[in-house]
Amino acid sequence: MTGVKTKKQFKSAITREMRSLGVYKKEYNNLIDIYAGMLHQYQLFEYYFEESGYQITEEYTNKAGATNQRKVPLLTAMESLRKDIVSYSDRLCLNPKTLFSEPPKNEGNTGSPLDQFLASQK
Repeated sequence: MTGVKTKKQFKSAITREMRSLGVYKKEYNNLIDIYAGMLHQYQLFEYYFEESGYQITEEYTNKAGATNQRKVPLLTAMESLRKDIVSYSDRLCLNPKTLFSEPPKNEGNTGSPLDQFLASQK
C-alpha cells in the first residue's frame, strides 16, 4: 500500500502541526494518538475504496430472502470516521474553525478549547 502513512507518522505530523500553531501540550497525547489512528484508518479505507473501483452499493440478501442494493459497509465506515475526524480536529485546534474562533466569554475561561474540554472532564 504505497503512500499510506503509519499511525506513528500521523502522530508525529499532528504534534509538529500543533507545536507550529502553539496549541500543543503533552497532556493532549492520548487524544493525538486516537486522532492519528483515525487518520490512518481513513487513509486505509480510501485505499480499499479506490481498489474496489469506488463501489458504492452491493447486492444484499436479508433474512427474509429479499435481495436489495445497500451501501457498502466500507463507505458507511468512512462517513462515520469522517465525522469523528472533524470532531477531533476541532478539539485539537487543527482547523480554521477552532483555531480562529473566540472562546466563549465565561468567567474563569482560560486556555484553548482543548484545555477547556479537558478541564470539564475532571
